[in-house]
Amino acid sequence: MSRYNRHIILDEIGQVGQDKIAAAKVLVIGAGGLGCPVLQYLAAAGIGHLGIVDFDLVEESNLQRQILFGTSSLGANKAIAAKNRLADLNPTIALTAYPKKLTAKNALALFEQYDIIVDGTDNFATRYLISDAAIITNKPVVYGAIYKFEGQVSVFNYASGPSYRCLFAKPPKAGQVANCSDVGVLGVLPGIIGSMQANEVLKIVLELGEVLSGKLCCYNAKTTQIHTLKVHKSEQEIAQVLARKNSFHEFDYEAFCETPVPEIAAKEALSLKNIQFIDVREVGEEPAISLENCVRIPLEELAINIAQINSEKSNILVCQTGIRSRKGVSILIEHHLENCYSLKGGAIALLNHLKVESK
Repeated sequence: MSRYNRHIILDEIGQVGQDKIAAAKVLVIGAGGLGCPVLQYLAAAGIGHLGIVDFDLVEESNLQRQILFGTSSLGANKAIAAKNRLADLNPTIALTAYPKKLTAKNALALFEQYDIIVDGTDNFATRYLISDAAIITNKPVVYGAIYKFEGQVSVFNYASGPSYRCLFAKPPKAGQVANCSDVGVLGVLPGIIGSMQANEVLKIVLELGEVLSGKLCCYNAKTTQIHTLKVHKSEQEIAQVLARKNSFHEFDYEAFCETPVPEIAAKEALSLKNIQFIDVREVGEEPAISLENCVRIPLEELAINIAQINSEKSNILVCQTGIRSRKGVSILIEHHLENCYSLKGGAIALLNHLKVESK
């Protein structure tokens, strides 16, 4: 009564509502920027059983926005570190950490154990995997996404409503959408969007208010403006997923979301003759590449600077991690340039290899 007093004294929740919260089982995929606030608020609210799926380790760059972790968490698995923090926040609930990657082979079995799925991921392959597994197991998905200063929230597959595939039938081309490690993200943004996701979970559990099913809520942190788009259900998209139900565990979501482009490792790239490195990062991005055969053409300017690219050389495109460089290669291929490659691992991989070679 003491812990949940502020819920119980709400006429719309009361003891009956708090009992519903205590009986709920929620699986959160991803304990990163979005997953951390979702987990924190759902644990505090008293969700009876929280599952946490994440195979990644805590890095220093995560601490700017992933609020469940501290310096003492560095190097720890995110799912386990999140569970340990939440156990201190609320020792009265059940917490299960799954320190592994969600795959087509384990998703259905995991989803069957929970009532609601929360998508806190940052890549398209896992989002489509979550969507399809939720359709097959008939579980609602609370979706969130962030990009620089903007975020999105929706609820898919709720009460026969639209799914993620109804909104995005096909994934973007490889490298078309960068992640926060490439372009950055305002630290408080995942807290805002994650809190909105937690709110949708509680609305579903409590059958309270209007769930964001059939709607995509878009938030802009710079203008504090919110607008909502309507999402229409596609019976065809859902039927196609259900038709693949028996072969779901064999579906390659990575291949589905990846448009192959030629890639090359730093060692192999430097062994080539007659090469040119093209740095497609923005001016001022670090670490700098100090090579005579390296030019900087930001990705957004690449298409209008094709004339600067020597088609007689092997052109190696470099960005921070390999996302934008793959998009750049796609642009060059569209302009009929050959012998173009995306550098695996980006600028850091190149500089690390140069350091090793210099010793």
